[in-house]
Amino acid sequence: MAHINWDNKYSVDVAEFDEHHKRLFSLVNRLHDAIINREGKQVIGEVIYELADYTHTHFGREEQRMAAAGYPDLAEHKRKHNEFVSKVLRFKEDHDKGKLFLSTEIIDFLKDWLVNHICETDKAYGPFLNTVKQA
Repeated sequence: MAHINWDNKYSVDVAEFDEHHKRLFSLVNRLHDAIINREGKQVIGEVIYELADYTHTHFGREEQRMAAAGYPDLAEHKRKHNEFVSKVLRFKEDHDKGKLFLSTEIIDFLKDWLVNHICETDKAYGPFLNTVKQA
């Protein structure tokens, strides 16, 4: 699978989160490049760590905004976030232990999950958050 490039079709109409999503795309693309170019275990590990760290930051901010706005699907949204973070952390742990050979299949999973999550789950909160005053 090729890089995922930002397109307005991915916009959730919340500027802060569109910027976050662009950064996530960039991190997944960097991981893709590191694997394809057979960069060292340390470089790949650093990108995975940054991806795990940034997803935690991004998801936390999304959940904070949704909670402040009284978003009705927050619990389900959090569950999906937690599943993804757990999976990325498992990739990192397995990579660190030498148990995981990072391949394009993992990159495909990350890209597919991110695109599907934005298009199917995140797009639902945009109109809601835009009608509620920011906290």
